[in-house]
Amino acid sequence: MKENRDYKNEALAALKGNWAPAVLAMLVYTGVVLVLLVPYFIKSLTLSDLTDLAAAKGVMTWFWIGMAGALLVAGPMLVGLVNAFKRLLVAGDDRLVSNEFKIGFGNWLHHVWGYLLRTILVFLWSLLFFIPGIIKSLSYAMTNYILVDYPQLSANRAIDLSRAMMKNHKYDLFYLYLGFAGWFFLSIITFGIGYFWLVPYAQTAQASFYQDVKAEWEAGRTLAAEPAASRPEPVQAPPVREVREENPEDYMPK
Repeated sequence: MKENRDYKNEALAALKGNWAPAVLAMLVYTGVVLVLLVPYFIKSLTLSDLTDLAAAKGVMTWFWIGMAGALLVAGPMLVGLVNAFKRLLVAGDDRLVSNEFKIGFGNWLHHVWGYLLRTILVFLWSLLFFIPGIIKSLSYAMTNYILVDYPQLSANRAIDLSRAMMKNHKYDLFYLYLGFAGWFFLSIITFGIGYFWLVPYAQTAQASFYQDVKAEWEAGRTLAAEPAASRPEPVQAPPVREVREENPEDYMPK
């Protein structure tokens, strides 16, 4: 595994000259999420009488509409967004906005189910305690990439594969996230404006991290699948010959 600075440097190299499409991709995604959720918040703010059942029912209707939109639209877009940054890193493809939609909705139902299943599992683990939820979110963090790189796998198998890739690497990813703490606080003091630069930077670095753990996992799988006959024989040390001390009596006539 590389050092954190290597992942961040690779991300900066990929984003050099491409910050504008990266920020635009974030603006598009954020705009879609706001369109889905703002009506619910507006209805909630206008609900002054909690005993007005008709108004409360209207608020809940908008809530479920927003949740359905988040699942059916924002979920696949998120899959598309993180893989668009991966494609920028790996292939230099700067069509981030179009890839955000093309990748995300290219295998729409598969991505919807993967997003839903991962969200449910993290939520259920979070009910046990806060820390298990964080650990499992790190364990499942590669799922969005796997859904695209291995489309033949079911959503459940994609999550299992993410767990396999992240075995012994969850702290590495957490430590990578900690490296963006300064950017996070900068986003807060800029009233969220810095967020549009933070997410592309962090997601591109995470894509580099994914490439690393994926290569390590594939190398281990190849070695495990290699026939025993084709593996090199272990080099054995030559047998140690016992050195016998000479006895003068051996040369005397018997």
